[in-house]
Amino acid sequence: MEAILLVWGVRDEVLEKIPVDGYWLYGEYDFIAKVEFSSAGEMEDFERSLRRIIRGGRFKLIPVELSVVKGENGTVITYLESPKVLVP
Repeated sequence: MEAILLVWGVRDEVLEKIPVDGYWLYGEYDFIAKVEFSSAGEMEDFERSLRRIIRGGRFKLIPVELSVVKGENGTVITYLESPKVLVP
């Protein structure tokens, strides 16, 4: 499973505690990262740990569902299926 993590409205000290590599942003969001999980349970555990680090529900964890279709002449087309936003 893959997901996109977005964080906003937190101090730099909090961003430094986030246990994944990502990018600090300057604008509406403060941080973005792509995270990978081996199961839904692992993603839920990660979300719980984020709640302890980032208080006040200032993050979104957006699961990414990809579909792959073989097109004509063997080309592979990958597209995003309706992501569901998990908000704490």
